[in-house]
Amino acid sequence: MKITVDTNVLVRAVVRDDERQARIAAKLLKEAELIAVSLPCLCELVWVLGRVYNFGQQDIYAALEALLNASNVEVNRPAADAGLSILNEGGDFADGLIAYEGNWLGGETFVSFDKKAVSLVAKQGQQAKLLK
Repeated sequence: MKITVDTNVLVRAVVRDDERQARIAAKLLKEAELIAVSLPCLCELVWVLGRVYNFGQQDIYAALEALLNASNVEVNRPAADAGLSILNEGGDFADGLIAYEGNWLGGETFVSFDKKAVSLVAKQGQQAKLLK
């Protein structure tokens, strides 16, 4: 089966806070021919792991890497890598995705009121401007 996975399935597989659902999720993810993971799903996963389950950034990074490196997972890997890069530097995964996709869509400069986000995006080699 080729599936598009919802965030709650990934959360159950990672967190295992509901044993029955965790078993179902793990079996599905293992047996799926293809798992399509959308960028909003990845952003939700990062948010839930950090805000609801208090995962640290290193644990979130490791969970994402494990997911993204599974042989049956399809994802916009360059965008996910941009998010991982910002996350690895202590920033928000979503900011990396936003900057990457904005650039892909034709935007030349990432703009934000978030000083840290602007700094980390600029560090990745993209044009970035802090709004004041």
